[in-house]
Amino acid sequence: MKVVISVDMEGVCGVASWVQVSPPEFGGLVNGAEYEKARVQMTREAAAAAEGAFAAGASDVLVNDSHDTMRNLLPELLPERVRYTTGNDKPLSMVQGVQEEGVGALLLVGSHARAGSMRGPLAHTWNGFIRNVRIGGVDTGEYGLNALLAGHYGVPVAFASGDDVAMGEIRAELGEGVETVAVKEGLSSFAAIHLHPAEAVRRIRAGAEAGVRRAASLAPYTTRWPAPCQLSFDHQARADACERVPGVTRVDAVTVGWESENAYHLFQTFRLLAKVAEVRLNG
Repeated sequence: MKVVISVDMEGVCGVASWVQVSPPEFGGLVNGAEYEKARVQMTREAAAAAEGAFAAGASDVLVNDSHDTMRNLLPELLPERVRYTTGNDKPLSMVQGVQEEGVGALLLVGSHARAGSMRGPLAHTWNGFIRNVRIGGVDTGEYGLNALLAGHYGVPVAFASGDDVAMGEIRAELGEGVETVAVKEGLSSFAAIHLHPAEAVRRIRAGAEAGVRRAASLAPYTTRWPAPCQLSFDHQARADACERVPGVTRVDAVTVGWESENAYHLFQTFRLLAKVAEVRLNG
């Protein structure tokens, strides 16, 4: 069985500030040292999940860098047996690889809570201006979008790690069958109580192994199609721009809606609208 690991940075152990997850080219040299520490831990957690997957019998593990520029992983710290994906223009973005034949499980490492979540460190959905995503009447975050897209290819989410708020949201939406590991306890948007980094790595390895071992018994995540979808923003100007896209309607001042016949259409429409919504707010 092949396994895909999607690894983000906001949910890794030790991270509680945007400074830590911003590559130096976007934040100058001040945050360089903190970012470097965060990317090392991000890579170690991805490596631990890969080692757990191999221990559970995975024949192939693809690690997909899913944070920001998607050029954060330090490949020399990954197990030599893995393949890895980098670059932020991937057709399936954070879950690139789930479409490959033989993939039986998706693992989410470094997950964070959805936008608007109380106590979720760095809680957001995709970017800083999306307020909410609703699919089939269910509010969701990146984890839900990624799980639905994986489900489109028949791949279940078997494991997730990140902050405790995100883990609660994932279990509530994707089901208690998903093995989860909380590497930190959220105190606020910018504070958390963390495990020791080495202990986080140990727990992720064990959790990933347990999740992959029972992946065959898990059902891929889905919803009833066609599904009504809504996307809400922090400012009405973003909804103004998205309303002009064919097939998209205005729901309220800051929300637009559309209908998707499957998860692939949903995801690509979401990505398009997220890009269209990148408008200047000062005219």
